Amino acid sequence: MSRNSRVLVAAALALGLVAGSCGTSTPADAPTTSPGTAGFPATAGSLTLDERPTRIVALSPSATEVLFAIGAGEQVEAVDDNSTHPAEAPRSDLSGFQPNAEAIARYEPDLVVISDDLNQIVDQLGKLKIPVYLAGPARTLDDTYTQIGDLGRLTGHVDEATDLVTRMKDDIAGIIADVPRRQDKPTYYYELDQTLYSVTGQTFVGKLFEQVGLVNVADAVDSGQAGTGYPQLSAEFVIKADPDLIFLADTKCCQQSADTVKARPGWGDITAVRTNRIVALDDDIASRWGPRVVELVRAVADAAGEVG
Repeated sequence: MSRNSRVLVAAALALGLVAGSCGTSTPADAPTTSPGTAGFPATAGSLTLDERPTRIVALSPSATEVLFAIGAGEQVEAVDDNSTHPAEAPRSDLSGFQPNAEAIARYEPDLVVISDDLNQIVDQLGKLKIPVYLAGPARTLDDTYTQIGDLGRLTGHVDEATDLVTRMKDDIAGIIADVPRRQDKPTYYYELDQTLYSVTGQTFVGKLFEQVGLVNVADAVDSGQAGTGYPQLSAEFVIKADPDLIFLADTKCCQQSADTVKARPGWGDITAVRTNRIVALDDDIASRWGPRVVELVRAVADAAGEVG
């Protein structure tokens, strides 16, 4: 496996789309446990903040997008090196994959948001009296909505977070409602990298595709409790599965495109290739569970609607 492939799959497993849950979260509409001035003290899960944080460090691209989407961007002091959106986010050399407590502490944060407790960073920051909110990888859209609600409470942007969740729910419901319903559901292959790592229906992304009315060909080889959610397929398998649609989530990392897929030996016979239904996704949008998930659902729905 190439270096890009190893990094991509490691990112998916560690941060992105399957195992992990919002274990420190509370329901998006839960009230603050001890109301105070301007909503503080504020609680999400086991974390309570006595005052509104003004120096936030975000070590999760999804959390960065949420913080800015709910109007907390001015409170963000630094974000990790993979937080590429929005452009105004104060990107740093901090790593979400190899978090360093000393490096984080230099920013004097009054809240740190992470997506995984790598390097036992929660305990390390706890010893430094730095509050941490763990926004683990979402398994469902409800997990995303819960995290938005939690971050809204913890940053003093409850109304903005509520409005964002409402807009997302309405937008996604509207998109899905417009997709034609068929007795024979179209099939798809979703590509994480050019070595043919994929996702299944048990992942966050896979569940979105299911709502749109698509069937994942990878489910046939990675099902049940033993499945990782991220199988590596073979070219022979994909060709035989003959998906109606191909989605590429490796356009940035691995420079894959409709042309590179068409050039693969034997792939010209696949229905998706013959009918030009190869969808190039934005890698970042496809790997995050924040507000831009609406854009992913819209891209998938548009492609599904074109299948005859």
